Amino acid sequence: MLGIVAAVLFFIAFLINAADISTNDTFSSANVMLLGLTALALHVAGIGAGRSVRRRS
Repeated sequence: MLGIVAAVLFFIAFLINAADISTNDTFSSANVMLLGLTALALHVAGIGAGRSVRRRS
């Protein structure tokens, strides 16, 4: 799930950069890209993968 979020954030960062949209410092393309990298790192680490833990009875 976080991999999809990362892809969407990368796409938004690309659009901001390609269209040369002037945004404030908080919502710049570099900051959106860093949020995407954070989501991608969490996805690779296994957080938010949607795996269920098996319980032994």
